[in-house]
Amino acid sequence: MIKILFVCHGNICRSTMAESVMTYMVKQRGLENLFEINSAATSREEIGNPPHYGTVTKLREVGIPVVPHRAIQMTKDDYQKYDYLIGMDDVNIRNMVRIAGGDPEHKIHKLLEYAGSSRAIADPWYTDNFDVTYDDIVEGCEGLLRELVG
Repeated sequence: MIKILFVCHGNICRSTMAESVMTYMVKQRGLENLFEINSAATSREEIGNPPHYGTVTKLREVGIPVVPHRAIQMTKDDYQKYDYLIGMDDVNIRNMVRIAGGDPEHKIHKLLEYAGSSRAIADPWYTDNFDVTYDDIVEGCEGLLRELVG
């Protein structure tokens, strides 16, 4: 089983969108029994809150089911539990490394690295552009899935 944790600042926009997109892609390929996919925040600001309405709206618009979710915070134990801890931007990565106490096994990566880019996935909480965020997340998830299963 390949265990993936998507992480962003609040766990209501980008990481929940990535969790839903990747879950959908995996199911479309009949590979759901090979993956455990979750998401978390680096902050405590949104703990317990559902996905942002912009994330829900965008996913419904493109026909991707929203994974039932309430925001949680990444913990140090998550580093051992997951094979891949995927952040959305450089600040997420720094905070993830801090929470994990380092990254000795090189499990922490930015999502768009898997699409051959060092770009960050912009936070739609601030940009209010869930379309661009969705496109970037799809690009990153497709790259990640290609790397994992060919």
